[in-house]
Amino acid sequence: MGTIAIIAAVILGISFMTFVAFFGRLPALRNTPISFLHRLIWIHLPNGLLAVDRTLTNGRLTNSLTRLGRHLWYDQHPTILIFFFLLLSVGEYLYLPVAWPHFSLTHKFFGTIAILCPYLFLYLSAFTDPGVINDKTHVREMARYPYDFTLFHPGTSCETCRLLKPARSKHCSICKKCVGRMDHHCIFINNCVGANNQRWFILLLLSTAILTLYGGVLGLLIIRAKIQARFPYWTLLPWWTSTQAWNNGDLDFHRWLVLWSWGLQSGVAMGGVTLLALLTTPLVWGLLGYHLWLVYCGTTTNESMKWQDWQAEMDEGGVYRRRMAADGSRVKDLKVEPAWTRWPVEAEQIMVRTEDGKPPRSSHRLPGEGEWEAVWRLKDVENLYDIGFWDNLVDVFLPYFMFKESKGRSPVDEREFGRERGRNRRRSS
Repeated sequence: MGTIAIIAAVILGISFMTFVAFFGRLPALRNTPISFLHRLIWIHLPNGLLAVDRTLTNGRLTNSLTRLGRHLWYDQHPTILIFFFLLLSVGEYLYLPVAWPHFSLTHKFFGTIAILCPYLFLYLSAFTDPGVINDKTHVREMARYPYDFTLFHPGTSCETCRLLKPARSKHCSICKKCVGRMDHHCIFINNCVGANNQRWFILLLLSTAILTLYGGVLGLLIIRAKIQARFPYWTLLPWWTSTQAWNNGDLDFHRWLVLWSWGLQSGVAMGGVTLLALLTTPLVWGLLGYHLWLVYCGTTTNESMKWQDWQAEMDEGGVYRRRMAADGSRVKDLKVEPAWTRWPVEAEQIMVRTEDGKPPRSSHRLPGEGEWEAVWRLKDVENLYDIGFWDNLVDVFLPYFMFKESKGRSPVDEREFGRERGRNRRRSS
């Protein structure tokens, strides 16, 4: 029992802390114990240690650790990518020599595929251009999505890249680049997850989830067969055991745990990897489910936080919207907007926030027509980038798919965009 307890406690602890570290800041988990633990780990404990260090070393230790932490969290480096690769490869090195002889031909075939796929998709996720926006790709990225006048407004420039920001793009502070349809920067692939590599990232999650579940279940079956070969009345779960075995005294809960421990210790390496796979499987499937939910909603991790910020604004009051021209007759400002995009729909509304809580007064400066109406719930707001689950999937897996025919001309006026780019560079210099 000691072996089981130690392995399970370590794996569960690592899995839980990983979940808290990466998801504690999500808007959906605000005011929850997960959010509290995240603040405790990343804010309160560091502040307490900082106070102690100031007293003992005048802050020298903290300064050194801060520089190291900033490098690990805010600079692009392959440390976590290498760790993830080693986690896969070393785990398989410990698991396969014991488990492989027990596999049937079918399991060997599908097991080989399950083992190789995560490496393939890890490579594609890490080394595919996520959709970096520069002078060469700017026109293409501007034509990818229209502005929705809710989360993304035309005319916003990136002060670092000195380019007009396409809709759904974001500047990554780690990669130091703007990325089209930016989802998030993933330290496990040492790359951003963007328009061009999100499909490989989702497939990486799917293949890793299948590998951990498949390998964990097969390892569990091997351990069960080993124990039952000597103790045939033993089962994986105590309530599956026959009543006769309990009544005869052949098995009780303590003995059931002892036999579990004996089965693991007869192949500690494979048993440990099996437990690791089974205990981390829910985390990986949860990550996959979260990203598929984002695809279903037609949004990204970055945009989901923006939507939650809008909800917070609505709770305070002062959020208004009005419709765009219903016949699509709005005249676009081609200095800051593309003339056309590949997206099948255009913005149907504009949403703004006012400081005084009253409808905007300078309506003539804002696009749209009709009266302003107050908005209190996100479900009353149209998400321009949600065109149905299957089309959202097409957008993810075929990032340059043309949902409508091009106009046969450049989506932007190169002369006007060139002038705007020049203004941005003069402002930043």
